[in-house]
Amino acid sequence: MTTVTLQNLHKEFGDVVAVNGIDLEINHGEFLVIVGPSGCGKSTTLRLLAGLESTTDGRIEMGGRDVTTVEPKDRNVAMVFQNYALYPHMTGRRNITFGMKSSGDFTEEEIDRRVTEAADTLDIADLLDRKPDAMSGGERQRVALGRAIVRDPDAFLMDEPLSNLDAKLRIQMRAELARLHSTLETTTVYVTHDQTEAMTLGERVVVMNDGQIMQIDEPQVLYDFPANRFVAEFIGDPAMNMIPVDIQDGRAVHEAFDIPLPSGNDQSKSNQNGASDARITDGQRAILGVRPEDLHLSDVQADDELPMIDAEVNVREPLGDSLLLHCSVGNTSCNIQAEPRMPITAGETVSVAYDPARLHLFDAETSEAFYHSELRQSTVKQKPSKPSM
Repeated sequence: MTTVTLQNLHKEFGDVVAVNGIDLEINHGEFLVIVGPSGCGKSTTLRLLAGLESTTDGRIEMGGRDVTTVEPKDRNVAMVFQNYALYPHMTGRRNITFGMKSSGDFTEEEIDRRVTEAADTLDIADLLDRKPDAMSGGERQRVALGRAIVRDPDAFLMDEPLSNLDAKLRIQMRAELARLHSTLETTTVYVTHDQTEAMTLGERVVVMNDGQIMQIDEPQVLYDFPANRFVAEFIGDPAMNMIPVDIQDGRAVHEAFDIPLPSGNDQSKSNQNGASDARITDGQRAILGVRPEDLHLSDVQADDELPMIDAEVNVREPLGDSLLLHCSVGNTSCNIQAEPRMPITAGETVSVAYDPARLHLFDAETSEAFYHSELRQSTVKQKPSKPSM
């Protein structure tokens, strides 16, 4: 069984700290996605796993074996790259078998058997005799996956493998990767900057920023219970609205509104769902978080009993399946996701209903979450885990 463990992993390039004290355990057969913005350290982490970069400090184990200083060829992992890394003068078959033949560890019969099995699994038999310039982007990526599969590795390491594909093909290949993992059940670490890929592919998702792990959990738990402001804004499209407020007498006070926070939800409860150890205190500066889909135009979607705030529409952005309204609440920007055919124009003031069960609060100084609404907590059984630092 191949579990992968990272212990206090550091990587520095001169004065630049690319990976800063990561602790992570990847379960046998798990599809784990590492997501974050460019420069957050996710690809460096993957290269450390592959042995393509040496660690500055820390330890890497695979299957209980310390591989921190082991050469890449001896780690039995297969890397799938963003740019496919196919030899242009070789056919699909030769690209797939090149590493196996070079190692001298396989007979011709074994190589042929593995190529046939990989071709059947990926449906690429018709690509084996073609060169890369005669393949589409998706076909090249399938051949690159075939090259990884034939090695029967302990783990697949995938570095943004779909980023060079067009939108339609990315959707198709996401489904293909999910099917492949279900078939092979091989431990997979997948790096991407695309939160949609992370949410759809990952059994668990690691969110990284500035070389550190911000939160680790199942995709829906990350979405519902972000541990900090960074995760809340990075996971979700459109991003969560962030509105500065003061906490006064159990209310969130803003220049344009004064709303009560649901009673009976002190920090001892919300702490179980990804929030920090702070409690709500009177006079506290905070950031009120609410997702665009949790705000509703009152004349269509809102319950009469839901509280209201007023917003001025600045820009109307039709998306086909929805309408994104870029609004102002006082001097604060706020986005609302509405029904696609709403007859609303820029400059109009609208009444917006919010659900008290869909609110989050983040500390204005630390950005850590310290409050998640009571009703939302009851809808999720799995509690989020915060990384050990």
